[in-house]
Amino acid sequence: MKKPIIFLVDDDPAVLKSVVRDVRSQFRKEYRILSTESANEGLEALTDLKKKGEVVALFVSDQRMPEMLGVDFLEKARELYPAAKRILLTAYSDTDAAIRAINEVQLDYYLMKPWDPPEERLYPVLTDQLEEWQSTFVPEFDGIKIAGFQWSPKSHAIKDYLSGNLIPYQWLDVEQDPRARELMDLHQLQESDCPVVFFEDGDFLKNPSLAGMAEKMGRSVQASDTMYDVAIIGAGPAGLAAGVYGGSEGLKTLLIEKRAPGGQAGTSSRIENYLGFPKGLSGAELSRRAITQATRFGIEFLSPQEVKGIEVKDQYKVLTLVDDSKVNTKSVIISSGVDYRKHPAKGVEDFTGAGVYYGAATTEAQACKDGHVYMVGGGNSAGQAAMYLSKFASKVFIMVRKPDLSSSMSQYLIDQINGTDNIEVMGHTELIEAKGDERLRSVVLKNNQTEAEQECPAAALFIFIGAKPVTDWLKIDLLKDKRGFLETGPGLTKYQNFPHIWKQTRDPYMLETCIPGIFAAGDVRSGAMNRVASAVGEGSMAIKFVHEYLAEH
Repeated sequence: MKKPIIFLVDDDPAVLKSVVRDVRSQFRKEYRILSTESANEGLEALTDLKKKGEVVALFVSDQRMPEMLGVDFLEKARELYPAAKRILLTAYSDTDAAIRAINEVQLDYYLMKPWDPPEERLYPVLTDQLEEWQSTFVPEFDGIKIAGFQWSPKSHAIKDYLSGNLIPYQWLDVEQDPRARELMDLHQLQESDCPVVFFEDGDFLKNPSLAGMAEKMGRSVQASDTMYDVAIIGAGPAGLAAGVYGGSEGLKTLLIEKRAPGGQAGTSSRIENYLGFPKGLSGAELSRRAITQATRFGIEFLSPQEVKGIEVKDQYKVLTLVDDSKVNTKSVIISSGVDYRKHPAKGVEDFTGAGVYYGAATTEAQACKDGHVYMVGGGNSAGQAAMYLSKFASKVFIMVRKPDLSSSMSQYLIDQINGTDNIEVMGHTELIEAKGDERLRSVVLKNNQTEAEQECPAAALFIFIGAKPVTDWLKIDLLKDKRGFLETGPGLTKYQNFPHIWKQTRDPYMLETCIPGIFAAGDVRSGAMNRVASAVGEGSMAIKFVHEYLAEH
């Protein structure tokens, strides 16, 4: 935490030097000491300090200054730091003005010059005022702050990106939180500028792109080299494992992720069946550990960055990124995973990011406080999200088309849900429509046995239905199964046109696609197990086959 500030103002250089010396000798361990000879410069400095989130604990100002009187300076300073203590330095002839200021501008104390010896006439006064200030001081959040509208899809995207990357932030609702309005006014911003992201150094970005935020935070979105041994597309569990093993085994490794590490697993509030963690861990924590481990081995990580195409030139692969930059690599591991299918119900698309969310339970949990939350889907991701949201919402409803959760969810989660009073499973229930104005207000449900419909008020709707592979971006001719998952290894031989595509003297490696040197791992691969542990295993295996492929060339 930053040290609070003691701010000293006196136009007489000799007096200022003396008071700074005495104050610093006594209070420098716990406070920063800042000083100026100009009241106007002091007010400008205070505005900059406020923008940077600095805290002023105490002002000490001389009374007779040419630019303005000390009481006037303290009154202006109070507008920026109303909780700070204010002490006036006065000569004997100014005591009447100081006494009036106690009543008129809530002056906390006045000190007569000279104050020697400081041990008797200065330190006890300042110590008393600082202790009183400390007794009510609550430190402000020290980090990134976001001011915006709760039901703005752009605000949701920014929060989702930061939380997915485990970057602490403070959310300030412009419509509800006076601190948001204070920040906006301080930086002379309008509501049309929202969402606004404020950084610790005092800078801010209006309605920023994720790439712009990443660049501001010092994150890489451009590759630093011209050639890599292996480029990994997607930083879910499979991609992260491939990154760890690629880096640890000396391969020049590039890992590219369009959102945040972890994939769908990264959004899980609690994974309880992962080997070695008997108490469970969040997907975000698992991702944080993995990306730290991978980068420690020297891999290069680009995020947020997205690949929009792959070309094969001789034995090399050329990746085209969304900004049209190119990356050359000797081999590729596609671990782009799966995404939730879009729900076809009327109104869902209209409120996506404004009350309707695909995953993102941890990001928007606070917005669901004391409300009724509805969930579509009966898989483990839905169950984990329901358990997490039950800590915030007054009631969580899980809608499934089947009678219950037994055919789609792990038993340990079913037992937890059954033991949670404010979670209700609605069997034989389908979502028909999402309704609202600028945000979701209600959902229309239908019982698929009786055909009866009901409209229910809803604070939020979370959708966890099925999974489709993230392969639409692939324009290159890779063999896929009928659902769009990438075929690899022995599974390729069942396709009639495989002999016309594969021209190697060897068979494809187990995780290799129909193009030599391009591999698939994790949920994007046809026949994958759809478990975190198996994805980690496949990512590790893929590096073994990359080594064998590179040895050929």
